[in-house]
Amino acid sequence: MTTPTDDIRLAIVGLGKIARDQHVPAIAETEGIRLAAVASRNAELDGVAHYATMDEMLEAAPDIEAVALCTPPQVRRAQAALALKAGKHVLLEKPPGATVAELAPLASAARDAGLTLFATWHSRFAPGVEPARAFLAERTIRSVEVEWKEDVRVWHPGQRWIWEPGGLGVFDPGINALSILTYVLPRPFFVTSATLDFPENCAAPIAAEIAFEDTEGVHITAALDFLQTGPQTWDIRVATDTGTLTLSSGGAKLFHDGEPLVEAPEAEYRSIYRRFVALVSAGASDVDVTPLQHVADAFMLGRRRTVDPFEDA
Repeated sequence: MTTPTDDIRLAIVGLGKIARDQHVPAIAETEGIRLAAVASRNAELDGVAHYATMDEMLEAAPDIEAVALCTPPQVRRAQAALALKAGKHVLLEKPPGATVAELAPLASAARDAGLTLFATWHSRFAPGVEPARAFLAERTIRSVEVEWKEDVRVWHPGQRWIWEPGGLGVFDPGINALSILTYVLPRPFFVTSATLDFPENCAAPIAAEIAFEDTEGVHITAALDFLQTGPQTWDIRVATDTGTLTLSSGGAKLFHDGEPLVEAPEAEYRSIYRRFVALVSAGASDVDVTPLQHVADAFMLGRRRTVDPFEDA
């Protein structure tokens, strides 16, 4: 077993809801890594060294070996570049950045410095995802339907950055579905059309309907909504030659023609940190931009439709 002195000393940058709810407990439950500091202007964590900014932390705590960037995507590129320049391994929350092109230079910088850069897609670690991938690898796929609907007021209360350029709007949760699709489907696919609903007071969409097609002509549809109330919907249904495979609850449950194949508790972030520890140990990186490319393509091909203003109340 790893002793505390061998653990990777990690700092969280940006202590918001996801960092508190997911990253902090996952780090505590993962061997080989420990939370040594937090950099956040607006929040602190009892018993953990606190700094107002990452710059301040890098100067005052040179023993920090890695950072987990949980800040809004619009600022992550600059923070990741600074951390890599300072010799730190970097874990990026999803989405890994505000643009696709900004990630290649970061990956090159990490490689040149012998550091790890990990662009995380937490939904890929849901318990039903790997079994779904194995199932679909041996089937003929007829069609795919995604329904990904949640309440932004629950998951991002008062967070205006998500409605600004680069914040992604409904694609912030929707990219989780795309991260699963790009992993479990056996062939590449691409956007053919999209309709994006923009509140008249926002620069990012609040709902989207997207059509895709894979390289053999299989149709894929995705319905995304950020105003779902009541039960939240995170489902992917794949019609195959041997029945319908359904990933539900964001990938925590897997069904074949209604019969359960997987029903397991969520452990996505613990898996992310185990993967990060393994990558650091191996001197490797993992930076897949494919889900973000699909979001960019939806913006490029999407028809914009103006809808009622959004009020976060």
